[in-house]
Amino acid sequence: MKKLLTTILLFAFVLVFAQDQKISTIDFVQILNDNKEETIFYYENNWLKLREMAVERAYIDSYELISVDSTPDAPFDLILMTTYPDMDAYEKAEENFGLLIKERGELKLLNAKKPGEFRKVLFSKVDGRHINE
Repeated sequence: MKKLLTTILLFAFVLVFAQDQKISTIDFVQILNDNKEETIFYYENNWLKLREMAVERAYIDSYELISVDSTPDAPFDLILMTTYPDMDAYEKAEENFGLLIKERGELKLLNAKKPGEFRKVLFSKVDGRHINE
């Protein structure tokens, strides 16, 4: 009986712990053609605003936009981090951000340049796993 109770408690602990696992995504962004002003404007007026809304709705736990000096070995200028409360929230990210984008309205751009003209996401990682190039 004691062994069964221990097994049940251990199983319950594993379930609770597994459900409480946060998922973080990290994007490494390169600014193209010296368009730093356009890129920063884009992220401050779109990416950050959507994440503020997402935190308010508990779609995400946190976010961070970090500016770094690029190097030949690491040619990115920005690091974008988003942390989701769990795998379920991560899997619903596209749907949830789609709702926020629809609610917020059109993309805010500086000088009418489109994102592909001023920035490039070099690669992304989810909890340390490479997910695209």
